[in-house]
Amino acid sequence: MAVTKETVMEALRTVNDPEIPGMSIVDLGLIYGVAVEGGKVDVKMTVTAPGCPMAHYMAEMAKKAVEELEGVDEANVEVVFEPPWKPEMMSEEARKKLGFE
Repeated sequence: MAVTKETVMEALRTVNDPEIPGMSIVDLGLIYGVAVEGGKVDVKMTVTAPGCPMAHYMAEMAKKAVEELEGVDEANVEVVFEPPWKPEMMSEEARKKLGFE
């Protein structure tokens, strides 16, 4: 089975922010980009605050989720801080659950 951006995003949707239980990193708007080239997947993600102590942990969990996909030979997750994260990047559902609407 070929790996696609959509299958990677679904895998990333299983990764929750440990400080916001039940909220995936996808719904929080923390995934900035996914590139798939054959069996290699590159993910760019961020965290809600640059000093977040969970940044490394969340990146490792994202990498593990992607590596578990059939057809993935290599997964790289880079934590970036540009553009800075803001609540408007969350899904509509996440904004509602967290009281931003």
